[in-house]
Amino acid sequence: MDRRLRRAPDAEWVLMYRLGLSRQRIAALVRAEPAAVGYHLLIARRQDPGLEAEHHAAADAAAVPHPSPTDLARMDEVIAWVSAEGRLPEDRSGDRGERSMARWLSGRRREAAAGTLDPAYSSGLARLPGWLENRREAEDEARWQHRLAQLVDFRQEGNDWPRHKDCDSEREHTLGVWIHTQRYKNRRNELDPVKVKLLDAAAPGWQAGRTRGRPRRR
Repeated sequence: MDRRLRRAPDAEWVLMYRLGLSRQRIAALVRAEPAAVGYHLLIARRQDPGLEAEHHAAADAAAVPHPSPTDLARMDEVIAWVSAEGRLPEDRSGDRGERSMARWLSGRRREAAAGTLDPAYSSGLARLPGWLENRREAEDEARWQHRLAQLVDFRQEGNDWPRHKDCDSEREHTLGVWIHTQRYKNRRNELDPVKVKLLDAAAPGWQAGRTRGRPRRR
């Protein structure tokens, strides 16, 4: 796993995205967490509004590869595991192999939601009742990344950390509730370590929050 601290957005990852590679494919190639790649790409798209169009144009022009024998073997491995355990893998499991399978399934759910899931996967995974029911995970992940980007913008505008009470705007309230939730989860060791690293890199000091009070309103 790539554990180097990269300044967002990473030029190499942005170039790969511009050439049509998906976030998941980039993460696999550079041995990084998909969430980390997603954060870098989110920042890059904000800096370059034309990046998304270039990505889709390049992706549409490229031939869509079918799952390789290795890919299909991975699917069979996941199916065999689910059949033996009688449940779907969990991404918070203490077992590394189970977490890996959970991430693999999450990737297929995102593809299914986008309408790009290969028929070979659709046919094979149909043997796993309910495997699509956790599609909300992908939506939650996208929402988390969006909130992080909004927080970065809020801070770069010269604002103090947003409050979840006694706020000046709905925007501050939304971000205040979000960051308050991240701090709460982190104190209880319930926040994904990847998300902790993303917050540390993008919003240093987020765990401590405000170090001074808000001036009294006039």
